[in-house]
Amino acid sequence: QVQLVESGGGLVQTGGSLRLSCAASGRSFSTYGVGWFRQAPGKERVVVGALSWNGGHTYYADSVKGRFTISRDNTKNTMYLQMNGLKPEDTAVYYCAARRDPSMATVRGYYDYWGQGTQVTVSS
Repeated sequence: QVQLVESGGGLVQTGGSLRLSCAASGRSFSTYGVGWFRQAPGKERVVVGALSWNGGHTYYADSVKGRFTISRDNTKNTMYLQMNGLKPEDTAVYYCAARRDPSMATVRGYYDYWGQGTQVTVSS
């Protein structure tokens, strides 16, 4: 069983930056594919970025390409989402996720473990 705990959300002005962290318990995290999702009020949870177990393959949603960077440090059992150039439309609850398969995935249902979510609010 893997538990994911997020941190780093908050309130930021347009154009600002935030870095989200997601700490994982469990020895197998380094072999898992991971992803970040977000859910805005009244909308579905959608993928923001995804990363394979060794970082060799990445995916970004078009809406965040060039602004967000997903990464991981398997020695620390932690994954990150660096968010730059934030916009009001980035406001959402952000979730980290992990899957027992080592490859990345963009579909919510392919993930086995989820964090509790952290709020990111971007003011205009």
